[in-house]
Amino acid sequence: MKNVPLILLLLIGGSFVNADAYAQTPIFDAHVHYSQPDWAVYSPAAIFRFFDEAQVQWAMVSSTPDEGTLRLYELAPQRIVPILRPYRTRGDMGTWFKDPSILAYVEQRFQKGIYRGIGEFHLPAGEAKSEVVKGFIRLAARSGIFLYAHTDEIGIEELLNLEPKVRILWAHAGFSATTQKIGLLLDRFPTLFVETSIRNDYASGGKLNPNWRDLFLRHPDRFMIGSDTWTTSRWESFVEIHKEIRAWLNQLPPNISGNLSIHNARRLSAEKP
Repeated sequence: MKNVPLILLLLIGGSFVNADAYAQTPIFDAHVHYSQPDWAVYSPAAIFRFFDEAQVQWAMVSSTPDEGTLRLYELAPQRIVPILRPYRTRGDMGTWFKDPSILAYVEQRFQKGIYRGIGEFHLPAGEAKSEVVKGFIRLAARSGIFLYAHTDEIGIEELLNLEPKVRILWAHAGFSATTQKIGLLLDRFPTLFVETSIRNDYASGGKLNPNWRDLFLRHPDRFMIGSDTWTTSRWESFVEIHKEIRAWLNQLPPNISGNLSIHNARRLSAEKP
């Protein structure tokens, strides 16, 4: 694909010198939206000021409509990995998988040649076999991009079973899926990746949850972090969100925290299967 925003200039090694050095390490945020309600409040330049304050060097961005993603990408293509969201308006969120015009829209937008994934899309359980979703699968298989799905553990398994070679990024770690279930799915499906935004069970009382720690150690190359700026008010807490993420990341071995904070998202964005 032409003009793919590969992150090639900075590839930090497998360990960091100390906690202070880690605290200064840049982050790859795998879940950012810059959707239409945000535009009147924060300019693209203001968004990058948030990034800089939070030490977010790169971000996967999808937006409703796609114009928001393009505004950020055009200002700093070396920092933005565009993900094509299949929503022309927010009204598409609950019906896109039944609407053939969505597939035509995605195929037309995809011709820009910049997108590394399709999503984040909301997929109810039982809808993975719709013709629109199958069209996304075909496009992903043909182009080497990934699908970014917001769904529960039933929906993600249905999606994974459609085409085992297509990589799937699971938003919010399924929200309520248990670490046991997530681990079983990761064991079964080598093309499943997990993004950790929104959930609040990674740490309690400042201490990393041991079940999550064990899962991160068990699958160190499959997780990535995100903020999910799904509403404008999330930008107001963007810096604090990343402080909280760093607090539990810093309790992992440096090579594992480096994978979650940068390397896994970089690899998923830059590589074909």
